Amino acid sequence: MTNDKVKIKRAIISVSDKTGIEDLAKKLDAMGVEILSTGGTMKKIKEAGVQVISVSTFTGEPEIMGGRVKTLHPKIYAGILCRRDNPGDMDQLGEHDYRPIDLVIVNLYPFKETVAREDATDEDIIENIDIGGPSMLRASSKNYASVTVVVDPADYDRLIEQMEANDGATDLKFRKECAGKAFAFTAAYDNAIATYYRCGRGGETGRFPTILAPTYSFRSQLRYGENPHQQAAVYSYDGNTWPTLLDAEVLSGKELSFNNYGDLDAALDLILDFKEPFACVLKHANPCGAAIGATIAEAYQAAYESDPLSAFGSIIGLNREVDMDCARVLHETPFVECIIAPSYSEEAFKLLKKKKNRRLLALPSITEGMPSEFSVYKFIRGGLLVQDGDTLKTDASNLKVVTKRAPTDEEIKSLLFAWQVVKHTKSNAIVLAKDNATVGIGMGQTSRVDSGFMAVKRAGDRARGAVMASDAFFPMPDGVEVATEAGVTAIIQPGGSKGDEQAIEAADKAGAAMVFTGVRHFKH
Repeated sequence: MTNDKVKIKRAIISVSDKTGIEDLAKKLDAMGVEILSTGGTMKKIKEAGVQVISVSTFTGEPEIMGGRVKTLHPKIYAGILCRRDNPGDMDQLGEHDYRPIDLVIVNLYPFKETVAREDATDEDIIENIDIGGPSMLRASSKNYASVTVVVDPADYDRLIEQMEANDGATDLKFRKECAGKAFAFTAAYDNAIATYYRCGRGGETGRFPTILAPTYSFRSQLRYGENPHQQAAVYSYDGNTWPTLLDAEVLSGKELSFNNYGDLDAALDLILDFKEPFACVLKHANPCGAAIGATIAEAYQAAYESDPLSAFGSIIGLNREVDMDCARVLHETPFVECIIAPSYSEEAFKLLKKKKNRRLLALPSITEGMPSEFSVYKFIRGGLLVQDGDTLKTDASNLKVVTKRAPTDEEIKSLLFAWQVVKHTKSNAIVLAKDNATVGIGMGQTSRVDSGFMAVKRAGDRARGAVMASDAFFPMPDGVEVATEAGVTAIIQPGGSKGDEQAIEAADKAGAAMVFTGVRHFKH
């Protein structure tokens, strides 16, 4: 019969992250808990004035092989694994003069941190693969009916609260919760090691392992999900090595919602793809405006003017510090949900935070741009799709002119800008642009010509003299005809359709230039 309450008389403490360990040791000592420890942890506890017994003294065996073998001893594992309600286990413990260990406080060698260090050698990294620590965590978690295991310094206060409330004991619910947390911790740790062995220090390589075990750590519960009747939470990917939304600091405004996270992530994906001063306005994870400018204020003004109607309740992404010129324009924009930028000047922040519900996020690493390669994950029922990130760049040398008229230099510049934006727009996607700014965007339609109608309608008179980008080929000439009738002068598309000749004929008939890229940018 499992005991609900188990009193803690003896603990083993061996931690790499020593946050709060002196204070915890003092409290355990005051409660009469005997403490066993090793190495740097033991030194810390002694410096705090707490009596501590070395593991070597407890086992009667010295540490060997440079510390590789110290806790790997039957006296340690018998003390952890013995079932207090099993007479046979307790008899054998007594026969060997072993003693129970009731509390295991362990976090592991800093493997991921060592991998991240530029000066770390392969030997350094391998030596930071913990063996004894995970074994103790797994043993104590398996025996949670009798043993309390704590892996997270954030749980130290809860441990003490449990012991104070239960006369030095912990309850079964707490022990089981901590055991689950410990198993998740060792799983993430093992996954980091497996990733290093498979991919080296570069992290993601585009290769697809036989077993994929990405791990995610709980960050916070959200107010609700896509809709108020759905519960939701946010988790961070433990294997991440490049700028993410979860690294951003929320400087002002109310808590981010489930939908805010999705929209902000789409904005981040878009702004990381541009090096020039760039701004985008997004709704429902789709751009409704995007522009390059000489300044960030100029870029935002042009992006906003692309579709002011859709900009109501939008997410705004910027890849330069928000200065006062930009802040004034942003502040005048009706109802902005969130703004994400590398930073804000002091004056700009003071102005923008006047609207209490507007979330202001700072992510300095935006300026680093997008990594050269990474993997994208998409969950489906019962499985996971994995692919390389869409990092392919297109420049003028990649363009094949297929019409009688070649595009002008100015048109090529606008075509390449539109092509870069259409890559981040949900398929079927059409982007109209002029002077490095979008003027009309159509997206997410089941028919490409419908996306064309949508883009042309939003552009209005601004379609005249604009260029058009299509994320995939035109199966029929109607999409080209819709654009050229509205005044579009040049078109960029992948090509490769059986209907290419008809699309080219439609462009030639209108005197428009058309180029093929040979690649598409579907975003489903």
